[in-house]
Amino acid sequence: MEPGDAARLGPGRAARALPPRLLLLLLLLLLPPPPLLGRGLRAAAAASSSGAAAEDSSAMEELATEKEAEESHRQDSVSLLTFILLLTLTILTIWLFKHRRVRFLHETGLAMIYGLIVGVILRYGTPATSGRDKSLSCTQEDRAFSTLLVNVSGKFFEYTLKGEISPGKVHSVEQSDMLRKVTFDPEVFFNILLPPIIFHAGYSLKKRHFFRNLGSILAYAFLGTAVSCFIIGNLMYGVVKLMKIVGQLSDKFYYTDCLFFGAIISATDPVTVLAIFNELHADVDLYALLFGESVLNDAVAIVLSSSIVAYQPAGLNTHAFDAAAFFKSVGIFLGIFSGSFTMGAVTGVVTALVTKFTKLHCFPLLETALFFLMSWSTFLLAEACGFTGVVAVLFCGITQAHYTYNNLSVESRSRTKQLFEVLHFLAENFIFSYMGLALFTFQKHVFSPVFIIGAFVAIFLGRAAHIYPLSFFLNLGRRHKIGWNFQHMMMFAGLRGAMAFALAIRDTASYARQMMFTTTLLIVVFTVWIIGGGTTPMLSWLNIRVGVDPDQDPPPNNDSFQVLQGDGPDSAGGNRTKQESAWLFRLWYSFDHNYLKPILTHSGPPLTTTLPAWCGLLARCLTSPQVYDNQEPLREEDSDFILTEGDLTLTYGDSTVTANGSSGSHTASTSLEGGRRTKSSSEEALERDLGMGGQKVSSRGTRLVFPLDDNA
Repeated sequence: MEPGDAARLGPGRAARALPPRLLLLLLLLLLPPPPLLGRGLRAAAAASSSGAAAEDSSAMEELATEKEAEESHRQDSVSLLTFILLLTLTILTIWLFKHRRVRFLHETGLAMIYGLIVGVILRYGTPATSGRDKSLSCTQEDRAFSTLLVNVSGKFFEYTLKGEISPGKVHSVEQSDMLRKVTFDPEVFFNILLPPIIFHAGYSLKKRHFFRNLGSILAYAFLGTAVSCFIIGNLMYGVVKLMKIVGQLSDKFYYTDCLFFGAIISATDPVTVLAIFNELHADVDLYALLFGESVLNDAVAIVLSSSIVAYQPAGLNTHAFDAAAFFKSVGIFLGIFSGSFTMGAVTGVVTALVTKFTKLHCFPLLETALFFLMSWSTFLLAEACGFTGVVAVLFCGITQAHYTYNNLSVESRSRTKQLFEVLHFLAENFIFSYMGLALFTFQKHVFSPVFIIGAFVAIFLGRAAHIYPLSFFLNLGRRHKIGWNFQHMMMFAGLRGAMAFALAIRDTASYARQMMFTTTLLIVVFTVWIIGGGTTPMLSWLNIRVGVDPDQDPPPNNDSFQVLQGDGPDSAGGNRTKQESAWLFRLWYSFDHNYLKPILTHSGPPLTTTLPAWCGLLARCLTSPQVYDNQEPLREEDSDFILTEGDLTLTYGDSTVTANGSSGSHTASTSLEGGRRTKSSSEEALERDLGMGGQKVSSRGTRLVFPLDDNA
């Protein structure tokens, strides 16, 4: 519109004409928006809505995570409460059985039964949560990683490896969270439950009977376990070959796997039999043989299994026999065992020195706490250094009982004994409860009837192959023969228990190890229930004496005198063997009494009288002031040091006299009529410890008798 047009429209219309800016604004409002501008507006709106949705989603995820953590905490509490209730029920039932004098079932068998019941309830009575998890394929990797980080929509999640699952069981994996919670990490057994059990075995060891039968115990523990391992391993290798022929072997099972199974199943744990022996006061020598073998062969079995795992032949076939690898494994066995033994003994010595040269006895609580921590740390220290904690903590317990126990206050002595006794009881029953539970809650069982039956036959033959031959050879040098009834009882009492189970559950990644674990679990259940329940009838059937005072060896007859006479042609050889053992014992006792006891404890003679004169300053520093006040050496209340009068050979005139068995001709070293030779302080202390000081020796021709003191 031109400016002159406004005059032609007239004054009224000219006033109603719209300005150009307003017309432009009206056009922008009336016309549709350009495409780019529309997309920008929609994108902005979508961004705002997606931001709000992301915030809501994040809040929901945080809420779900909190709920899942709370649920996991609740399930953890329920699983621990389950085991506590199992132990509580076991204790109450034990009281009932003791009150009713029921001996056909031990407390470990009860714990296993209750564990089985709870396992059935958890397995078939708890709902599954399947469908919540998904399986993802990772075809680009050729091995499994222990830790995996997964990126899910920009958020990283960490996953840990739990083990391999066979292809046929991928879709049948149990998804119940409660079953997962009651399945413990195998390291819990090794680092928490096993140390108090093994330490208590060493700390409560009756050294009097243990050391009297030490040679036989070492033979059964070392040679017997090795023989049993190789016999069981070779027999099971034949069973595996049979399974392969009949088509019941679905995966690899090597010869080294069979030897490993032979090692772990050779660890005996006659806890049921020993408990009944202790309750009935069965023969002390039989108790010492069984207890000593079970304590030491646990240590031998775990070191032997580690050596078999370390067997790595050179070449492509890593499971073939290689002499160099074999001798290397033998060296590893000796190195691990000796290193573990040294570490345990050194830790015990360090604890003895700390308790001697400090005034911790003034604070019994601190003293007990330090003793507990030093003892437990021995196991962890050995494992951290590549040794075996079981061996280390066992010999630490023996060293603590022999030296450190003398330095403790009266309160700490009682507290340490009771503390480890309670921990041993709870840990052992917890393990047996878990065994019953694991029969139904463990998710990787491999049941093979042929392998299970073969294993039962193999352990029976392996047990017989070392008990009877070793007993025959040991009887050639023993004055107290291991009778046939003792041998049959030792054969019968070869139960498997906590150590075999702990070794089997430690590695269940492969098919072979899963089959071993299942078979071991069934063997433990069977031996604890059947053999443990038949212990009392077997004692009666084998005519093994019960009601024996564990602190005194009663005479074999009802006379007031024990006749000591020659045993015929074999007596000379037997006396020579006994003299040699007495000489070796006197050598050790002299060294221990004159040097180790004064250095590590408050007992023994002053070092100023035993060490050379040029060591006077060191002797005065290491000798405790209590030594000068106490003329008598301090001894453990329950040990009578090491041996009794039945283990000492003395020579009088032309007869060699042992207080437990015989006399024979020998060169005179001490005469009944002549003057006595001067004895060293260690020999006098030895005779005083062995109760020989007040006994009168009477000579009646060729027969010698000792009047037996009823109060000895």
